[in-house]
Amino acid sequence: MIAEDGTQLGIVGIQEALQRAEAAELDLVEVAPDADPPVCKIFDHKKVLYEKKKKLKDSKKKASVIHLKEIKLRVAIDQHDRSFKLKRAREFLEKGDKIKFTIVFRGREITRPELGHKLIRIIREELADIGEIEQEPTKMGRQINMIMGRRKDWQPSQKGKDEQKPDDHQAEAGAEEQEEARQSN
Repeated sequence: MIAEDGTQLGIVGIQEALQRAEAAELDLVEVAPDADPPVCKIFDHKKVLYEKKKKLKDSKKKASVIHLKEIKLRVAIDQHDRSFKLKRAREFLEKGDKIKFTIVFRGREITRPELGHKLIRIIREELADIGEIEQEPTKMGRQINMIMGRRKDWQPSQKGKDEQKPDDHQAEAGAEEQEEARQSN
C-alpha cells in the first residue's frame, strides 16, 4: 500500500487500508491489480480525474483545426469565373484551410484531358505564391482531383495595413468639388 504522500506502507490488510483512506477522507485505488500482492494507493481520485479532464480541454484549445474545402471547376470555365473561384481559394489558403480542386468533365469533354491538365497548370501558377500541392492531380473517372495546402514559408502581406483610408473631411471636400463641377456643367 502507498500512502497519500507517496511513502510505502508495506503489505496491509484490506480493512486497515480502507480505514486509513476513510480517516484521510480520500479514496483507496487499486493501482496494480496484477501484482502479487495487489498494490493500492490512497489519493483523491476526483481531483486526478478533474486534472486529466482539464489537460484534455487545454490540448484541444491548442490544437489547430484544418478544414478541407472543395472547389469544383468545369473544363469549359470562363476566365472571370475561374478568377473568382481562385480568389476564394486564396482566401481559404490564407485562413489555413486545405483545398480540394475537382475538375469535372461532362459529356464529350472527357476526350480532351489536356484541357483539364491546362486548367491544373493555371491553378498552380495563380496560387504558387501562397499554396503548394499536397496531393498531385489524379484522374478518377470523369474527374481530376488535386489537394493544395498553404505553404509553410508564406507570410501575410501588409497590403491592407499600409493603405490608409481618407479622412471623412477629405471625403466631404471631394464630394463638394464633384457637386460644384456638376452644377457648372
